[in-house]
Amino acid sequence: MIKRELLEKLGQDLKGELYTDDIMRTLYATDASAYREMPLAVAIPENEQDIKTLIRFAREHKTSLIPRTAGTSLAGQVVGNGIIVDVSKKFTRILEINTDEHWVRVQPGVIRDELNLFLTSHGFYFGPETSTANRAMIGGMVGNNSCGSNSVVYGSTREHLLSVNAILSDGSDATFGALTTDEFHAKCEANDERLETTVYKQIRTLLGNADNQREIRKEFPKPEILRRNTGYAVDMLLETAPFTAGKEDFNFCKLIAGSEGTLAFLTEIKLNISPLPPKEGGLLCVHFNTIDESLRANIIAMRYKPSASELIDHFILECTKDNIEQRKNRFFVEGDPGAILVVEFLRNTREEIIEVADRLKADLQAAGLGYHFPLLFGDDTKKIWTLRKAGLGLLSNLPGDEKAVPVIEDTAVAVEDLPAYIAEFNRILEKYDLFSVHYAHAGSGEIHLRPILNLKTEEGNQLFRTIAEEIATLVKKYNGSLSGEHGDGRLRGEFIQQMIGPKNYQLLRQVKYTWDPENIFNPHKIVDTPSMNSNLRYEPGKKAPDLKTIFHFPYQTILQHAEQCNGSGDCRKTQLSGGTMCPSYMATRSEKDTTRARANILREVLTNSTKENKFDSKEIYDVLDLCLACKGCKSECPSNVDVAKMKMEFLQHYYDANGVSMRTWMIANFRMLTSLAAIAPGIYNWLVKGDLSSRLIKRFSGFAADRSMPTLEKKTLRKWLKQNPQPVTQARKVYLFCDEFTNYNDTHVGIKAVSLLRKLGYEVIPVEHPESARALLSKGFLRKAKTIAEKNVQLFSKLISEQTPLVGIEPSAILGFRDEYPDLVSDELRNTAKQLAKNVYMVDEFLSMEADLGHIRSDMFKGADKKIKLHGHCQQKALSSVLHSKKILSLPQGYAVEVIPSGCCGMAGSFGYEKEHYDVSMKIGELVLFPAVRNATEGTLIAAPGTSCRHQIKDGTGAKAQHPVEILFDALA
Repeated sequence: MIKRELLEKLGQDLKGELYTDDIMRTLYATDASAYREMPLAVAIPENEQDIKTLIRFAREHKTSLIPRTAGTSLAGQVVGNGIIVDVSKKFTRILEINTDEHWVRVQPGVIRDELNLFLTSHGFYFGPETSTANRAMIGGMVGNNSCGSNSVVYGSTREHLLSVNAILSDGSDATFGALTTDEFHAKCEANDERLETTVYKQIRTLLGNADNQREIRKEFPKPEILRRNTGYAVDMLLETAPFTAGKEDFNFCKLIAGSEGTLAFLTEIKLNISPLPPKEGGLLCVHFNTIDESLRANIIAMRYKPSASELIDHFILECTKDNIEQRKNRFFVEGDPGAILVVEFLRNTREEIIEVADRLKADLQAAGLGYHFPLLFGDDTKKIWTLRKAGLGLLSNLPGDEKAVPVIEDTAVAVEDLPAYIAEFNRILEKYDLFSVHYAHAGSGEIHLRPILNLKTEEGNQLFRTIAEEIATLVKKYNGSLSGEHGDGRLRGEFIQQMIGPKNYQLLRQVKYTWDPENIFNPHKIVDTPSMNSNLRYEPGKKAPDLKTIFHFPYQTILQHAEQCNGSGDCRKTQLSGGTMCPSYMATRSEKDTTRARANILREVLTNSTKENKFDSKEIYDVLDLCLACKGCKSECPSNVDVAKMKMEFLQHYYDANGVSMRTWMIANFRMLTSLAAIAPGIYNWLVKGDLSSRLIKRFSGFAADRSMPTLEKKTLRKWLKQNPQPVTQARKVYLFCDEFTNYNDTHVGIKAVSLLRKLGYEVIPVEHPESARALLSKGFLRKAKTIAEKNVQLFSKLISEQTPLVGIEPSAILGFRDEYPDLVSDELRNTAKQLAKNVYMVDEFLSMEADLGHIRSDMFKGADKKIKLHGHCQQKALSSVLHSKKILSLPQGYAVEVIPSGCCGMAGSFGYEKEHYDVSMKIGELVLFPAVRNATEGTLIAAPGTSCRHQIKDGTGAKAQHPVEILFDALA
């Protein structure tokens, strides 16, 4: 064991960061695989010198370095007990582009999709596309030799890797690229003892041996299987000019791609780039009754040169029914298909696509294959691909401990062998009463296959291994590759010897230990891998803790809900990819601030804590601290991991053990304190706006000095409603939820909302009701919030129906009826709460639906040329849609509405007021929202349904944002 003093000294020697605390080590103990191993430390290097310092330390102290980018590896590639070296934060620059020679040079932490955003403006494109492309980084793609759905056109990363700058295991620099035969031999014959020279000499000896050549060609996977990551790619190096006449130039990059960081540490990567593909694309989504039909149809489809042929099976389609984000992407599904084959054609015109799709359809029908053939274009194609790519995360949604496990999901065989291979595969599973999910890359002979297992049991752990062994034997029978794209890692490394034979396996070991004699680079991957069912996330047979919660977690416990996070890292996307999840990560780019980290820490502590109150954990508190409870994860995480809900639950139990701070109590009791202040609103406003008094209040309460405080209006909305009653009419009736924020702070918004509804012909009925409990929920006062929720449910369930809905103005307050209330109220009220939620709407939603029914028309408003920039509320985006707000703002003729592609504004209720969160809050605002508001042309209206959002916009830009109902009221004819 390395002494802590040595690690502290290492930290001092680095310009970047080194973490040795339990929290960071725990967060880096897993990736997107089934594996878990506690690292020695986590390093965030600042520059190349830091990497050399780490290499020197690893050599001197007999430890290892595990290179890591986004941590989305599915075979445990970035799990290990050495020092995790995370280059995703600092090594993120695009260094150079050459459009004449079609290449780009980047650092390993550049995100694939963001590289393409840059390349598009130059007319180019980096082809390989993983399903994780909005967070997967080029370094990781090289390490895993990643490809994706379009690999039938673009191949894998290996085919695009031109050269790399690397630091070798002795700390020396090296550049590897294409070499002519003469240049290759010159490298081998250099008269020096450099490690770079040694690796060239070794590969010439190894691949120049005729026996080795015969053995490699005999045992490695079929060359026509383009997706193959089986050990080190010595079979591909063999097919280069020094060893095979007439072949392409030798390039060690073929070996480095897919080497999983075990040979060298990459610092720069030069990639081939392609001209942009044809702009017109179409998807023929062929429906089948069975998987076998779809695979036989796939062979026919490949004759038509599609750019992709992707499978979605019945099980995936079933999962999408219950996913908030994916449900709307099922619009093209007809009936209940056993499988859908998504065949993509890229052509110059839509007519060309229709012609080739019609020919394929005719061929399939002649073969008796397929029953529905929708051909989709434009934005519809994005929805289909989103649905397909969500497959991996959706599989984690299964309630309970049985999950679709990534054990043999990456096998690749020749396309012609696929139907027979899958039939045999399923017969093996049937022996064990198992079945598998089937999805993804049919066009490349690689179907992702995940059997349903419970790895928490001894039986499940052993079955995990048994299935892997049997399928490895089956893959060898078809001369396939055990890994098509996800790599060997910890999962498949043990079976490489079986796949390529013992002699070839020893050749791989020679390669590894020539490049890395001290075994410091990512050991126990590819070669000398431990048993594949060791070091898993779950200790087999360990008793699950008994966790009593206030929230109801349907069909599972809070721990099982946290375990739904499979580590796929969707929460690591940046603001350039759009969406809300995860705002704090977007601002800090720290793994600690991802949704994944929060689920990981909950899983770790709740599983292993020996305390009676397992929620009594400072570690959980620290990692959850920057969760803004935006609810982005509830809809955007493919596994629907609702961290906001788990944070609320955690806080209640944490308070039980540790008490509540005064500031937390004040925020939670916002409604009560505000009602007292509203007795004398003038005095309150003078205090919070005065320089000295405001500073004292903020210092005393723990609010940020630079944050303006919310003021009170002279009159509450409830008082105005009493003074301005509406006569009973025959018009449609709506009940008004008078939330505490609109009542006290935004009375003018409430007045305009009620006046708008009245003028549009609706009778607005106010009711005496409790507060929404939003502030109590956000601060984790669940027991008190539960009492209020039950009162509201009991009250409104007697009044609300489809004919008389409940309408609210502040999104976070009214959407609580739909989101938290059904899981918060007592069991006997749960169904009542669910029924009530069906007829509760944001005012934007209600007006939008009424417009769809023709009850609200454009001619009810004055036309004018106006531009509006709209920022949607986080919880509106997660639980409803910002399109409702856009639709109603577009009702007046001439009103042009642009939705700002912002995620969270950064305020998130009280979060942005708290002094320790202020800087992060403003960083979040600066990502997209503030620049969009500042860059708006003069006269542009800024719309934002959320009171916190409007406050944040004012503090961050000085601009006044309006609720959509204010803009609509002012536009009334």
